[in-house]
Amino acid sequence: MDLTLSTPVQYVPRVGPARAKLLAKLGLETVRDLLYYIPFRYDDFSIVSPIARVRPGETVTVGGTVTAFHNAFTKSGKKLQEVKVGDETGILDVIWFNQPFLVRVLPVGTQVRLAGKIDWYGHKLVMSSPSYEVTGLNPVSSVSLHTGRLVPVYSETAGLTSKWLRGRIAFILETTLKNIIDAMPGSIQSDYHLMPLAQAIQTLHFPESIKQTETARRKLVFDELFYLQLRAWEERRIWENSKKSYVCRIDEPRVTKLISSLPFTLTDDQQTATREILNDLTRSYPMNRLLEGDVGAGKTVVAMIAMYVAHLNGSQSVLMAPTQILAEQHFATINGFLEPFGVQVGLVTGSQKIESARIASPPRTRGSSAKLNLDSRLRGNDKMNILIGTHALLSKTIKYQRLGLVVIDEQQRFGVLQRSALEEITKRGKTPHLLTMTATPIPRTIARTIMGNLDLSVLATIPDGRKKIKTWVVPNEKREKAYQWIIAQIDQTGGQVFVICPLIEQSETLVTAKAATSEYARLQSIFPKFQLGLLHGRMKPKEKNAMLDAFRQKKIQILVATPVVEVGIDIPNASIMLIEAAERFGLSQLHQLRGRVGRGDLQSYCLLFTEQVEEQTLTRLKSMETTHSGPLLAEIDLRLRGPGELFGTRQHGIPDLHIARWTDTEAIAETQQVVRELVREDPTLSSFPLLRDQLGESTIKSAHQD
Repeated sequence: MDLTLSTPVQYVPRVGPARAKLLAKLGLETVRDLLYYIPFRYDDFSIVSPIARVRPGETVTVGGTVTAFHNAFTKSGKKLQEVKVGDETGILDVIWFNQPFLVRVLPVGTQVRLAGKIDWYGHKLVMSSPSYEVTGLNPVSSVSLHTGRLVPVYSETAGLTSKWLRGRIAFILETTLKNIIDAMPGSIQSDYHLMPLAQAIQTLHFPESIKQTETARRKLVFDELFYLQLRAWEERRIWENSKKSYVCRIDEPRVTKLISSLPFTLTDDQQTATREILNDLTRSYPMNRLLEGDVGAGKTVVAMIAMYVAHLNGSQSVLMAPTQILAEQHFATINGFLEPFGVQVGLVTGSQKIESARIASPPRTRGSSAKLNLDSRLRGNDKMNILIGTHALLSKTIKYQRLGLVVIDEQQRFGVLQRSALEEITKRGKTPHLLTMTATPIPRTIARTIMGNLDLSVLATIPDGRKKIKTWVVPNEKREKAYQWIIAQIDQTGGQVFVICPLIEQSETLVTAKAATSEYARLQSIFPKFQLGLLHGRMKPKEKNAMLDAFRQKKIQILVATPVVEVGIDIPNASIMLIEAAERFGLSQLHQLRGRVGRGDLQSYCLLFTEQVEEQTLTRLKSMETTHSGPLLAEIDLRLRGPGELFGTRQHGIPDLHIARWTDTEAIAETQQVVRELVREDPTLSSFPLLRDQLGESTIKSAHQD
């Protein structure tokens, strides 16, 4: 069959269904995917040398004839393949280890080209474990994939080697590359001196020089970032032009009265974010805004003001949190502030089974919330102005009345099913305004690239009165002194301690990472006079709540936990955060964990325990000692570890970049400017049909379906 760019890889010659499954593990499912599977490095085998002129330490390519092949054993019992290869200038000894099949591949008389390092083996010069390829009669001058050139090396998986990938990619380059279409407008190609697309792909796989790869990569990086931002713009255009929402009128005196009633003054950032959000609510198309702020920066209060405005305009609001603990805390905060203003706030928690969910009317005293049964809840749901809860809010059984605003806290923590259910809710009547909150710091570099389809408000200022959390990196040799210091602190201040472990149970593959269960048992002998508790994600909600209540009531002094405490646990008396194997966490996650303490009057501390001695690891961790800004820490992590480590999970909505890197700041700025100018001149891209095809029909179709 003729191959096209969309042809499944299994139909590429010498692939088939079995290898197609292996390729799928690398994300390679079509011919196009293979074309864009760029090498991560190159082996320089470009120096071609006669055998007589090779020298120890050189990496060279030689060609000749196999004159002898012998299987032997080393003193340690390894199988050794000893081969002699000769050309007109001399004979070279070649060795491989544990590859007995080579006797069938390289029998005596085979014309072969070899590429590798020359070194001493005993008292003779040898080429050890080289790359090889069988050639014709002229082994040095024939066309080569694996020797005699810059040889591409690809990320591999079990059962697939770079050598095999090289052969398949070379085949489709020869047969299919001509079918690739470069949709980038010619004027942009010319203005930014971009290499033609087909040439760039060919060059990146089989370059003649490293300098060539830099020019070729620049083209593919530019393309990837350009289309990423153009797609975000298209999504935004469709959102604004195809969806209608409830328009809110801002009652300034009543909003001012609410803000004045708060027991604190809004920070400048909170005031700015509030203005931006309220302005969004006055538009006829729905808000789509991300509110980013450190733990304790006051995101909930800003969202509450927006929900109050929606209420004043006759609309319901919902606030959805990823955990029951966090939902209950939001409920306590928001209900406490809004109850005096006559706003009915409901709480919905429980499993996805509607029978176990509940709605509580605003409690008069702490812990006295009344639970309504299923029938009365359905009857009274439309009387709740604001509903706060977990994914139980997504139940089809809950009938919303004029749902005007949806607030989602840490949306990335919801699964695919919950997100699709949320989309269903937003299709009932007009589309509600959408405000997403996150404590995950997003570096400016990434934010300005991927936030084209939504607006961004940032709370960078911590409210007055909160003390900085003193942070120290604690090496292994100071562990015992740290324990003694913790005992003294608890005795002197009555503060409480979090001990965070990266795992629930000990793993054989991560033996250095502390496990919560084993650490809990060990620490009981370290702190015999204190009560310890254990908290992890596998516990049932009732067990978690009981443990947290005991900690909150000071029945437990030290809580050993997994990072389940990262979100939504507010214990004002907790003053020490001890994090085991701190090097395993990104700086943003460490910063969020650190934010679990310092929420009361006590001076608080964060101890980062590590057994690592590597300089870069220690430098990264020590940045926590001097930097207390989440966005700044995110920038540091982005620079040192990349976005994959920065976010810790792909669910944070940060797209994977295949060729570009988030540190390609110059290309990000260039493509952002190009997209801005392009859509200003032609918002629907009507003059660029190839660009619209490149974006894909899915986003365009959605505009006609809504």
